Amino acid sequence: SGTTGFNGQVQVIRKGKTECYDCNVKETPKTFPICTIRSTPSQPIHCIVWAKSYLLTEIFGTSEDEVPEFDHRKDADHATEIANLQRESQALKTIRASMDAPDFARQIFAKVFTEDIERLRGMSDMWRTRKAPEVLHYDAIKPSSTSVCSNMSMQDQIVWSLSENLAVFESSLSRLSSRLRNAQSQTPESESPPVITFDKDDEDTLDFVAAAANLRSIIFDIPSRSKFDIKQMAGNIIPAIATTNAMIAGLCVLQSFKVMRDRLDSARMIFLTNSESRILTAEPLRPPNPACPSCSVAHAQINIDPSRATLSHLVEDLLRRRLGYGEELSVTTEAGILYDPDEDENLPRKLAELGVVAGSFITVKDEDDENEEGERIDLVLTVIEGGLVTESDPSIRITPDCLPLPRRQRDTIANGAAPKETTTNTLPILGTKRKRPAVEDAENASEEATQLKEQPRKREKLSEGLTTAAPASSNGVIVLDDPADAPTSASETNGLGTGGGLGAIVIDDD
Repeated sequence: SGTTGFNGQVQVIRKGKTECYDCNVKETPKTFPICTIRSTPSQPIHCIVWAKSYLLTEIFGTSEDEVPEFDHRKDADHATEIANLQRESQALKTIRASMDAPDFARQIFAKVFTEDIERLRGMSDMWRTRKAPEVLHYDAIKPSSTSVCSNMSMQDQIVWSLSENLAVFESSLSRLSSRLRNAQSQTPESESPPVITFDKDDEDTLDFVAAAANLRSIIFDIPSRSKFDIKQMAGNIIPAIATTNAMIAGLCVLQSFKVMRDRLDSARMIFLTNSESRILTAEPLRPPNPACPSCSVAHAQINIDPSRATLSHLVEDLLRRRLGYGEELSVTTEAGILYDPDEDENLPRKLAELGVVAGSFITVKDEDDENEEGERIDLVLTVIEGGLVTESDPSIRITPDCLPLPRRQRDTIANGAAPKETTTNTLPILGTKRKRPAVEDAENASEEATQLKEQPRKREKLSEGLTTAAPASSNGVIVLDDPADAPTSASETNGLGTGGGLGAIVIDDD
């Protein structure tokens, strides 16, 4: 289970029978084009990424050609931007060498907020359809910043003014410079030079990023943000909502009851969303993804003497006789295929002759696609070289015991029903893409097909077997009925009544 602000989810995982957490590909971290970050920012996050991943790193860290938050595509425009960025980095390195100078803050300010902006303004074609940035001058802002109170950085809930941002910028630069010099003096020459990296809980780096990002926002006429807001965005923090956590915890308990009562067929994957049209949605559990890198592979070790054991001992004695494989299977190593039904000439050969030695990995694939129970998941065997049990019994010892080896269950879903046609539907939780069954009757199926053609499908209706929201009754109670789990008596509602007009959400679930 997990929560993301007002959203949350509960997923029941049963090894070999349902999807695991890794069965669905998760959303990749967001990246930003270099040209946007460097030249044409339009959102506060663009300025924050610039201050955190570029400016702070160039001054107090190790300059990197490949910043994770930047989109390093190889097209011509991006190549030009990367080249310009590298020239600017070199200029900052020169200024960095004068960190002990009393005008160090002035040099940094003049470079990134005056000279670089003047150069951007000179690209007139870039500003035909957008407002050109405004150049900031240190000497024009400095007099008013001297009267700013010294504890301005502690006021993290307000949006700082231009002079206040400059004051915090100078203060944080001074603190970080002092930290870096002290670290350098205590680090032996034989070790790598110390660096300072961003940490959302490090007040010095957070102050620097907040002030630098706001100064850049002012230049590009982007709304400034408070230090608190910038901490959320720079640190990728999603606030924890106590009520959301409590609801998800309760849903976890309800689903756990089903697992402990051996009622996996009635368990559901539940999503809590902050939406006007729906609060709770549920989906039947899905079988494991056959291509999942986590749950679609079993691992074991085999103890054998490759110089005496043959491939036949592995295939016939271990895989077929002891583990129950049928005729359709394949055995491969890093070198290639050792055995499949059409390539059996290697069976009498010693494993050592086939390149199987201590530390080798052998992958066994079940290719019996006609088995009603489904194919076994892939089995990866690690070879541990050792003596055979006896000279006359060249058995292969395997640990741990792989029986029973889970199957992929291609032809059945977790609750035992035959699979229906599925359509991909993106859910709002954690960027995960899942599938849900289409409606069964032809009329609804035709209607949904028409909707798919005319416009992107909206989640206004739930398919058969999913939790549906009943209209609010006169007393303000919304009842979410799960047909598979409807209570048989009033006592089974665990005291969640329908009276009182409190606007409660009641889940009829035992």
